[in-house]
Amino acid sequence: MTTAEQQPQPVRQSPDSASPRPLALITGVGRTVGIGAGIAHRLAASGWDIAFSYWTPYDRRMAWGEEQGAAATIAASLAEQGARTATIEADLSAPDAAARIFDEAELAIGPVTALVLSHAESVDSGLLDTTIESFDRHFAVNTRASWLLIREYGLRFRAPAGTGRIVALTSDHTVGNLPYGASKGALDRITLAAAHELAHLGVTANVINPGPADTGWMNEEVEEACLRGTPLGRLGTPQDTAHLVDFLCSPQGQWVNGQLLKSNGGSA
Repeated sequence: MTTAEQQPQPVRQSPDSASPRPLALITGVGRTVGIGAGIAHRLAASGWDIAFSYWTPYDRRMAWGEEQGAAATIAASLAEQGARTATIEADLSAPDAAARIFDEAELAIGPVTALVLSHAESVDSGLLDTTIESFDRHFAVNTRASWLLIREYGLRFRAPAGTGRIVALTSDHTVGNLPYGASKGALDRITLAAAHELAHLGVTANVINPGPADTGWMNEEVEEACLRGTPLGRLGTPQDTAHLVDFLCSPQGQWVNGQLLKSNGGSA
């Protein structure tokens, strides 16, 4: 156990505070337009240091492709907000990735106070055409890696009781997207269990369903369908999700615990 002087200070609301900045570890920050990057920028503005992981080979497989230099661009922008940063490329399908990510974050900056799970494996397929390889990869990344990251966080957490935060992003989309939705549903259960199993640490754990967020993955047909199903008549943005994560990670968000929150504009 570290001394009170060595422990990270409670979550700050402003980077102007005299207290050291706490560290948020965010997974899935591989694109400048992504939800993970939006969360990183919002937390950096609220006084957090940021360590983030990404996996370029996943982006290369997807329709949007690799964004050259995205991690460096995001890190530079966070530094302009006063945050110390650490960028960690990691394949979350590897069982040892979680421990390595925490090792690198701690070595570069220090102990992690907030863990935000924004990563995802998401390849469209349904009941009849999902391959075993794809099914297993979805569960390795979305479910097993999330459990291992949460477990690693719980084993290493040393901040004062009441300051720790776990926030995971989920989805309820399963039709035509079976392995993604099923693996995210399992993620929900793991994260909500943490709200109780990590109670002795004074850590809160919540899940956010951001609904259809505009991060460049939608084709015209999907975008039109999402717009029709949203009462506000617009798509979600990374900033919409980031504002809720920011609140949950703040002292004011401490009483929200063990919840699955829909921040989706009322989309059906």
